[in-house]
Amino acid sequence: MTAQLSLGLHLLLGIAGGIAVGGGVIALFIVLDMVPRLAQLTSSYDKVHWYEGAMIGGSLLGTMSDFWNWRISAGPLAELGVGLFDGVFVGMLAAALTEVLNVLPILAKRLRMTHLLFGLLMAMVCGKVAGSLFDWFVYQQ
Repeated sequence: MTAQLSLGLHLLLGIAGGIAVGGGVIALFIVLDMVPRLAQLTSSYDKVHWYEGAMIGGSLLGTMSDFWNWRISAGPLAELGVGLFDGVFVGMLAAALTEVLNVLPILAKRLRMTHLLFGLLMAMVCGKVAGSLFDWFVYQQ
């Protein structure tokens, strides 16, 4: 296989994969109604375009930083801030998914644990945090 054909094939596969993954993520955001729900919860309907722009800009910056291996030497305080924002995003995505699917109320009702719903939620949160800490400090090393 020539170098030009290989480069063309890699380029085609990369673009096709990016479109597929990007389309899936956008479809998930649309199905979960993340932006309208966030605007509803915060009573900031006039800021919907800012939310959409932040999601698109964050996706674009994240993709560019991953492709070009950007490194920022800003210290542990900046890392803490970035980690906080990442955690807020993942938490909001997980909360939107569980809210749409009504997972927790159905689970609590079927397990006859409706009176323990808060404890069930906190157990899930603590399990997620413990799993993330294990992954960062033990498994990744």
